[in-house]
Amino acid sequence: MDWNHYRFLSVWPLPAPPAAVYDALMRAEEYPRWWRQVRRVDRVDDTSGVIHIRSLLPYDMTFTAREVRRDAAAGVLEAVVSGDIEGWARWTVAPDGPGCVARYEQVVDVGKPLLRRLAVPGRPVFRANHWLMMRAGRRGLAAHLQAV
Repeated sequence: MDWNHYRFLSVWPLPAPPAAVYDALMRAEEYPRWWRQVRRVDRVDDTSGVIHIRSLLPYDMTFTAREVRRDAAAGVLEAVVSGDIEGWARWTVAPDGPGCVARYEQVVDVGKPLLRRLAVPGRPVFRANHWLMMRAGRRGLAAHLQAV
């Protein structure tokens, strides 16, 4: 087992139309407005940006996300990531009853030296940290969409 390899899946039921959720997720530079763990997003060009995050644990992560798929009809946003983490991430937004569900998949290898050194004892804590960050993101997005 590679202790620095992670597969994450988060499913966010949201009481908003799929198009509104897709539009919000498409504008990554606005994530810090509603997702407190996303500290900053610096646009590099039309398809990439540098994302700075920090969740509950006392370490920052920085990575570049480069869009590789934007398909509004299918509700898919996909990016490759490089930096403190290497791999890919994908949002898929689909109708679900009166609202929608946003599914986030991420497959990455950790490159940040501190996290690599702590891989074995830290893995459950890192996974919990990711879960807490995703929970906060879902809540933040839901509140943001109600306010818009």
